[in-house]
Amino acid sequence: MARLADYFVLVAFGPHPRGSGEGQGQILQRFPEKDWEDNPFPQGIELFCQPSGWQLCPEKNPPTFFVAVLTDINSERHYCACLTFWEPVESTQEVVCNEDTTEKEEEADEGGQARLLSTAPAQPSQLFAPKTLVLVSRLDHTEVFRNSLGLIYAIHVEGLNVCLENVIGNLLTCTVPLAGGSQRTISLGAGDRQVIQTPLVDSLPVSRCSVALLFRQLGITNVLSLFCAALTEHKVLFLSRSYQRLADACRGLLALLFPLRYSFTYVPILPAQLLEVLSTPTPFIIGVNAAFQAETQELLDVIVADLDGGTVTVPECVHIPPLPEPLQSQTHNVLSMVLDPELELADLAFPPPTTSASSLKMQDKELRAVFLRLFAQLLQGYRWCLHIVRIHPEPVIRFHKAAFLGQRGLVEDDFLMKVLEGMAFAGFVSERGVPYRSTDLFDELVAHEVARMRADENHPHRVLRHVQELAEQLYKNENPYPAVAMHKVQRPGEASHLRRTHRPFPRLDEGTVQWIVDQAAAKMQGAPPAVKAERKTTVPSGPPMTAILERCSGPHINSARRLEVVRNCISYVFEGKMLEAKKLLPAVLRALKGRAARRCLAHELHLHVQQNRAVLDHQQFDFVVRMMNCCLQDCTSLDEHGIAAALLPLVTAFCRKLSPGVTQFAYSCVQEHVVWSTPQFWEAMFYGDVQTHIRALYLEPSDDRVSPSQEVGEAQSQDDERSALDVASEQRRLWPTLSQEKQQELVQKEESTVFSQAIHYANRMSYLLLPLDSSKSRLLRERAGLGDLESASNSLVTNSMAGSVAESYDTESGFEDAETCDVAGAVVRFINRFVDKVCTESGVTSDHLKGLHVMVPDIVQMHIETLEAVHRESKRLPPIQKPKLLRPRLLPGEECVLDGLRVYLLPDGREEGVGGSGGGPALLPAEGAVFLTTYRVIFTGMPTDPLVGEQVVVRSFPVAALTKEKRISVQTPVDQLLQDGLQLRSCTFQLLKMAFDEEVGSDSAELFRKQLHKLRYPPDIRGTFAFTLGSAHTAGRPPRVAKDKGPSLRTFSRNLVKNAKKTIGRQYVTRKKYNPPSWEHRGQPPPEDQEDEISVSEELEPSTLTPSSALKPSDRMTMSSLVERACCRDYQRLGLGTLSSSLSRAKSEPFRISPVNRMYAICRSYPGLLIVPQSIQDNALQRVSRCYRQNRFPVVCWRSGRSKAVLLRSGGLHGKGVVGLFKAQNTPSPGQTQADSSSLEQEKYLQAVVSAMPRYADSSGRNTLSSFSSAHMGGHVPSPRARVTTLSNPMAASASRWTASRGKWSSVRASGRSSGLGADVGSRLASRDLLSTPHTNGAPPDSGFLRPQRAALYIIGDKAQLKGVRPDPLQQWELVPIEVFEARQVKASFKKLLKACVPGCPATEPGPASFLRSLEDSEWLIQIHKLLQISVLVVELLDSGSSVLVSLEDGWDITTQVVSLVQLLSDPFYRTLEGFRLLVEKEWLSFGHRFSHRGAHTLAGQSSGFTPVFLQFLDCVHQVHLQFPMEFEFSQFYLKFLGYHHASRRFRTFLLDSDYERIELGLLYEEKGERRGQLACRSVWEYVDRLSKRTPMFYNYTYAPEDTEVLRPYSNVSNLKVWDFYTEETLAEGPPYDWELAQGPPEPPEEERPDGGAPQSRRRVVWPCYDSRPRVQPDAISRLLEELQRLETELGRPSERWKDTWDRVKAVQRLEGRQDGRGTSSSLLVSAVPHHRRSLGVYLQEGPVGSTLSLSLDSDQSSGSTTSSSRQAARRSTSTLYSQFQTAESENRSYEGTLYKKGAFMKPWKARWFVLDKTKHQLRYYDHRVDTECKGVIDLAEVEAVAPGTPTIGAPKTVDEKAFFDVKTTRRVYNFCAQDVPSAQQWVDRIQSCLSDA
Repeated sequence: MARLADYFVLVAFGPHPRGSGEGQGQILQRFPEKDWEDNPFPQGIELFCQPSGWQLCPEKNPPTFFVAVLTDINSERHYCACLTFWEPVESTQEVVCNEDTTEKEEEADEGGQARLLSTAPAQPSQLFAPKTLVLVSRLDHTEVFRNSLGLIYAIHVEGLNVCLENVIGNLLTCTVPLAGGSQRTISLGAGDRQVIQTPLVDSLPVSRCSVALLFRQLGITNVLSLFCAALTEHKVLFLSRSYQRLADACRGLLALLFPLRYSFTYVPILPAQLLEVLSTPTPFIIGVNAAFQAETQELLDVIVADLDGGTVTVPECVHIPPLPEPLQSQTHNVLSMVLDPELELADLAFPPPTTSASSLKMQDKELRAVFLRLFAQLLQGYRWCLHIVRIHPEPVIRFHKAAFLGQRGLVEDDFLMKVLEGMAFAGFVSERGVPYRSTDLFDELVAHEVARMRADENHPHRVLRHVQELAEQLYKNENPYPAVAMHKVQRPGEASHLRRTHRPFPRLDEGTVQWIVDQAAAKMQGAPPAVKAERKTTVPSGPPMTAILERCSGPHINSARRLEVVRNCISYVFEGKMLEAKKLLPAVLRALKGRAARRCLAHELHLHVQQNRAVLDHQQFDFVVRMMNCCLQDCTSLDEHGIAAALLPLVTAFCRKLSPGVTQFAYSCVQEHVVWSTPQFWEAMFYGDVQTHIRALYLEPSDDRVSPSQEVGEAQSQDDERSALDVASEQRRLWPTLSQEKQQELVQKEESTVFSQAIHYANRMSYLLLPLDSSKSRLLRERAGLGDLESASNSLVTNSMAGSVAESYDTESGFEDAETCDVAGAVVRFINRFVDKVCTESGVTSDHLKGLHVMVPDIVQMHIETLEAVHRESKRLPPIQKPKLLRPRLLPGEECVLDGLRVYLLPDGREEGVGGSGGGPALLPAEGAVFLTTYRVIFTGMPTDPLVGEQVVVRSFPVAALTKEKRISVQTPVDQLLQDGLQLRSCTFQLLKMAFDEEVGSDSAELFRKQLHKLRYPPDIRGTFAFTLGSAHTAGRPPRVAKDKGPSLRTFSRNLVKNAKKTIGRQYVTRKKYNPPSWEHRGQPPPEDQEDEISVSEELEPSTLTPSSALKPSDRMTMSSLVERACCRDYQRLGLGTLSSSLSRAKSEPFRISPVNRMYAICRSYPGLLIVPQSIQDNALQRVSRCYRQNRFPVVCWRSGRSKAVLLRSGGLHGKGVVGLFKAQNTPSPGQTQADSSSLEQEKYLQAVVSAMPRYADSSGRNTLSSFSSAHMGGHVPSPRARVTTLSNPMAASASRWTASRGKWSSVRASGRSSGLGADVGSRLASRDLLSTPHTNGAPPDSGFLRPQRAALYIIGDKAQLKGVRPDPLQQWELVPIEVFEARQVKASFKKLLKACVPGCPATEPGPASFLRSLEDSEWLIQIHKLLQISVLVVELLDSGSSVLVSLEDGWDITTQVVSLVQLLSDPFYRTLEGFRLLVEKEWLSFGHRFSHRGAHTLAGQSSGFTPVFLQFLDCVHQVHLQFPMEFEFSQFYLKFLGYHHASRRFRTFLLDSDYERIELGLLYEEKGERRGQLACRSVWEYVDRLSKRTPMFYNYTYAPEDTEVLRPYSNVSNLKVWDFYTEETLAEGPPYDWELAQGPPEPPEEERPDGGAPQSRRRVVWPCYDSRPRVQPDAISRLLEELQRLETELGRPSERWKDTWDRVKAVQRLEGRQDGRGTSSSLLVSAVPHHRRSLGVYLQEGPVGSTLSLSLDSDQSSGSTTSSSRQAARRSTSTLYSQFQTAESENRSYEGTLYKKGAFMKPWKARWFVLDKTKHQLRYYDHRVDTECKGVIDLAEVEAVAPGTPTIGAPKTVDEKAFFDVKTTRRVYNFCAQDVPSAQQWVDRIQSCLSDA
């Protein structure tokens, strides 16, 4: 029973002490006057009676009533019911206050309830003062209080004959039951009767209608916001003009929070004087009168709910987390069904008759029921996460928050996280966690109704029914006897307050009241205390929790199959089947992303632990640790899923023996996880273990003793046993029945259990916090718990540890001891904090706690000592878990700079390597090492996916090709740890995206970067690989060169002229039609060189001589490698010029070779010998050169053999001729006359060029294009293919734009406007075209479009520069202004092309679209299109007889590209291997393309970057090659080879910017001594020559040229293809362009399998991007050649050179063709095909062309014949092995002896040992008698005659002439010389007899 009212107080208005207008409350009387012992009188009642302040009122207001709530220091709530009425002010009071009131009234609030009179000048006649009756109670019976105070007021007002003292005395002595559903009728002695009903369960709040009112006022969304705000501890402020409304709103909000109790500031009605309370930092729920709204405006973090306006205002800085979905939407829906039932029916066509809505009280309960269900859903299964830490003397219970969140699947949910961390929930756990107590509706709901709620989720009507059932229970709780609530209370009459005859409220007699109170107290003392019999029970736990939302964890949904994989892998590990385990490991690591698999792993590992120990071998240990690490890496700091908790016992169980007495446990290898340094994790673990032990303490001993063999059984039967909560409940029930001693004993047992666990955990924590190498505080620093920022942000709880550890790091010393102490100190502090917290909470005695603090440092120190031994021993272990580093194969002379750094090669944006759309294995990521050599960056390794097998992955590129390196941060594929990485991109279209292994320190990675940079950009060109490689004397040469630079240059210029004269003297001057030399003359080596490796050949460079003449060896060697010779040779071939300094020049020759630049004085970037018009003097050239950029004046570089038109090249013009003066080198001081003269000289020069051109004036028009075409086509109708390709811009090719003013060149220009000059050219050139329409694909409008009166010379120049040239008055030359791209645009375009072809990361949208888009963005193909377009234009002009001067930019980039392309298209010679070499040497090397500058080869060029001008030219050649596959002697591979090596710096060919620089470095002088010996090739051409002897990789089998063919390729972008050089790669061996490296190990033949098994098929899988397809699958001809070679080897015949075989087969083919009458030769077969079909071959590749040409061997359509097959090498080596076992005697030797044999063309005589073999019918020769390896074979079947011979140059001098004889075969003549005449005769006879025998 409890008192209904504690105090009755009368409070009246009193004047303010400081005399201000506002009064203050004064307590007139209070009853009882003495405080109750159990309940002191609350302070500050007078403030709460008038919350708006005590003020006088000009009129009498009706009485008001409200209940304020005061909270005392013990968090007890006191309900103050206040009834206020007004009385007239007594005169004294009035006078005192009068002066100030009127002034104050002006400022009074408009909204107050006590309204003040508006300001009036006159003084009011009467004022009224408030007086308040207050009832203070700890019970919340609002209606009873209202009735009781109303009764007292009615007695006073109505003057009833009732003693007020008696009524108040009765009120104070009335007692009511607390709860239990009883009802009590009370009477205060004034004829009244009231029935008080107590709720059935006092834990359920009583809300009356307050919740329903709150929803009516604010609406669903707003109330839900307030609900979430209150739960997540935000500040909530209610505003209303009504105090009762404020009180109800606050009560309603609190009722919604049930079963949680609000434990912060709760003031439903806050007095005006206390408004500053709103600035408190703690959360609150407060109500304030709306009159004070202005004062609440500046509160920044308060959520304001305006009850009158129905709004809730949430400040910007406040984030209220919403309920987790789907609960938020479900709750919203149910609330709307309760509040607005008609909403569901609003759309019905035939709505049912309106149903009566629930009463307000019932609706209130329904709304509360919705929230009760919500909490049951939110907190379901919470009891499964309670840890009972102590049972006696009082239960201590902890909640495992992380496990709860993890199992509910709400780890990321902000709302639930905050609720669980809040004070309200802490109170909930301590109050409701108790296992033995009385239960209420919530306990039942959360335990038994969860399943029903889940089932009802999708059935709104069932949900509503459930809500109504709950509402009825709540209603019944508040109103157990609804029918009998009959009150009878006297009320004052209507408007009684307005009566004038008022006497003031009387002063009551304290004595009387006190006497009544004392009487009642005496009576109560006698009666026994009425104790409410609480029905305590064991609280039901309900079903275990389920996730709120069944979330699929994406790709890691754990199927049974995945768990099976985990189980299998673990069983393999423990059975020692390591290979099987290794195969499964990647799948296991993937599966371990899922929770179930991680739990399964922990469970499986538990099964392998016996007696807390499992000793493993090293491999098992590594596997187990790796899987544990994989499990732990996804654990957050809180370990929601209990994975770390499950693994914690295991990390101290699994171990391996390192040496006798030293054991390493798994914990030393799994420390790198944030979870171990999180205090919350350790606390949860500790409490969980304590609970287990406490439970075991109280279970019967029989349950406790389980033999090890039954462990598994026990684990399974655990579910059936009683939980710890059940045990605790039982113990609490028995507790009162136990004796004092027994109780004491139990308390001690529990305390010591907790204490022992604390010691155990101090050990465990030291295991996981102390790093293996305790000298490394790095590990500690990286831990989240120990102060790392990154992980701390990851962790949801800020770490208490961080602060203290941080200081110890700031003062890090360099000494190891200090650091060790630092680590130890930090760990000790961490453990001590933990111990303090858990022991205090668990009630460990202070003595024990002190003991623990002493123990912890010893534990840590001891552990550090143990770890030192382990660390020492573990370092000695061989690192078995890492694969062996595969060393790359190096070139001769290539040296390792940095040995292998362990890295992972990660997949980039190219999808082939990872399977991708084409399928195939995941070769990447691969694990291996990166090596840095003087030449390359090389990665070698193996795929991390073991299913790919033992494939070696190689990716490399030359250091010189590096274009960009950037640091990246990536995850390593195996352990998924974040590591530093490096991304290297190269201009050979290679990308290395690497993550460094953890064993590679950041310093090693940095060293790698620095060394790479140093090698990429050497300070001087001498530092490049091409110079540093090779013999030791190479490095010593540069100083000598530098020393006598002057003499060498002079000598050079002298020799240059001398040698040029010699060369020219030997050439035929009158040349007929040029025929490409036959293969033999192109330097086919003789058979005796068969066995050489790629070695320096002694023969001359091919095509330097004609068969009829030879140089002396000394002359030959002096100049042999001069590039100038290339120029000279070509000039002679073209019939250009004579070299003569005399005045009487041969007039017949229009051009001459001028040595004016031999000292490089006029132009440093030009060659020493130049072709100029015959009529121009050398001294004039200097003046001409000043008009051109870089002094690159126009010189002739090619002449058409048919039209005799010449092609000239120069740099662009200076704006004015004068400018040239200031830029010229070695010129006298400029004067005006000289400036004039140079401009005139320029005109003269152009005039001279024009004059040198032969005139074709015949009227037949043979020189026009149309007649040329028809002649060329042999009378056929001209096809569009043979016409000129104009430069039609695809955008501008509409007929309407071909206007007279724009003419021919309009499409060349990018801009629409042209100079008047250009228009003139156009109009002349296009006057015939106006009526015709342009053809598609860039063909011209009309075959007769070039007219006879064309200009003799066209100058193709940059539009911006041509202003400087005056138009020729005689119209002999015309200017063609075009707009070209600059080098920087090429560079930018190339960068984009690189990114398109080799993207750094996978595209956002897979498929070809993104590649094509980025390819288009790069504009690379547009630039190719433009180059081809201009080149085809120039080809047409030249072909029609006009000369062309290409004068673009500085004359060394685009000019070189165009000029080279024009020559390639016009002259078939340049489409041979020899010719192409000559073209590159002449136009690119001699004419000074700046290879070093454009390739950024040195430190100086680093800023300019890589500009691939030469590569762009090669791409153009590739496009032409694709369209005319039969016109090129070289293969596509040749172009790729040059593209790769022009950037690789392996050869010196493409280094430096001009011949001048090469001479300065001594590169053009390769002296005799240096050429000898096995030096590495320094020239790329030399390398190509050597390689061509070995293999036909550069040869194009479809080569069948037409001599007169001028190629006119299509240039539109739609006809261009992306070069596969940019996109393909071979991961098996790296780029195939270093031939020595690309040869794989030989495959064993079928018969000799190393394992001795049955021969297996030679079939193999060819993977794109892994294997080189041309190598594993060579073209048919290469395959046949290989087969021949193999058969020859098997027969014991030395195999022939591939070229000999090929030529022989072609000859046979011709003969067969002749016999069948099908034609005269294979070339005829080819040319019988119509011409346009030939040239269009590329477009018909799949069509009839292949079949038409299949008659001829020439027609093989393979475009890349790289046949350097590894099998070829294999067979070659087996043949050598085979011949070693054949003795010389065993052969059939009919006759043998020594003969001198003359080598092939220009080779010396050599003595050889010859063997005549009658059986095999052949003549073999060897180096010497005992040589076992045959060097060559002459097949006697081919011998036509044996005749006497004559001595030739170089023959043995002492031998008689008659000792010479010749053997003539079908293929060549062999010259022999015997030692004397008789032996010669004998040889001749023997050979003759062999022939006759046959």
